[in-house]
Amino acid sequence: MPARQIGSPFVRFLVSGGLNTLGTYLLYLALLQVLPYWLSYAFAFVAGIALAYVLNRIFVFGAPRSEKKAAMLPLVYLVQYLVGALIIYVWVNALNLHPTFAPIASIAITIPLTFAASRWLFR
Repeated sequence: MPARQIGSPFVRFLVSGGLNTLGTYLLYLALLQVLPYWLSYAFAFVAGIALAYVLNRIFVFGAPRSEKKAAMLPLVYLVQYLVGALIIYVWVNALNLHPTFAPIASIAITIPLTFAASRWLFR
């Protein structure tokens, strides 16, 4: 089934984001066994950027390959990372909650920001 037949770009963004989130969350949990939470989050986040570029370009927006857009996507995710890292820091250090679920809180807050920036970039 072609990507365009799977709902709106936002629905496709949520589907691709769900796949990306699952993969990077599992990577985060694995890294959490041997690294501190902040470093585990950073490594998983970088892996997620590469996957997001492929999924957003092909599945979500159907955009042609572009080195310029590929170079700009990390800027979108840098903003998401900084906001997400702040949320995780507050979750763990200010709220004294367990770091296992910190990325989920971060994702819930940063999804709309990332969709808007990605849509702008790929159009």
